[in-house]
Amino acid sequence: MLQPHRFLPLLAGFQRIIFLQTGNQNPALQIRCRKNPSARFQSSFNQLETCSDLRNTYYALRHGQSKANVAGIIASEPKIATVEYGLSDLGKEQATKAGQDIMEEYSSKGYEGLLILSSDFLRAMETAECASEAAEIEHDGIIVETRLRERYFGKWDLGSDQHYNDVWVDDAVDPSHTLNGVESVQSVLNRTTGMILEWDQK
Repeated sequence: MLQPHRFLPLLAGFQRIIFLQTGNQNPALQIRCRKNPSARFQSSFNQLETCSDLRNTYYALRHGQSKANVAGIIASEPKIATVEYGLSDLGKEQATKAGQDIMEEYSSKGYEGLLILSSDFLRAMETAECASEAAEIEHDGIIVETRLRERYFGKWDLGSDQHYNDVWVDDAVDPSHTLNGVESVQSVLNRTTGMILEWDQK
């Protein structure tokens, strides 16, 4: 699982860093895009599959520890997760550390600008805010991007987070499944990779 204080490089670029604050928990969604993409992600739903030259550098950061993590529950319903289950005290510390890492990465690579995109889930917004403040890099504020939302987990929402494993077992069999009302892996892949391509053209 992606740790909240570390970066996952998604795409090699040149001019500026775009920092994506996500809430996705499924390790299968840690997408890597290269000029020769891994066969693991070769699918018509991966809009980055054929990409070879992007203008920017992208990093994804998982939110810090949330109150839902502490409670051991899944919180993926937007009507709830956008207003409840923000960061724990530890989560805020992790987000602050992430901001310091962003500053170090930004300084060492000589980027020309910083753009921060965040899911509108409360835990993601609070992570982006803490990280942004700690980074001390001038930018245009945090941009809400709903396509970065946590995968929706259907009937498992507000249930035990042990059910993530149940869903991932089904994912391994069929990435298009929507059993128990969950959003499919293919849907998440399509919306997130499409979002990256769209922002890269701006």
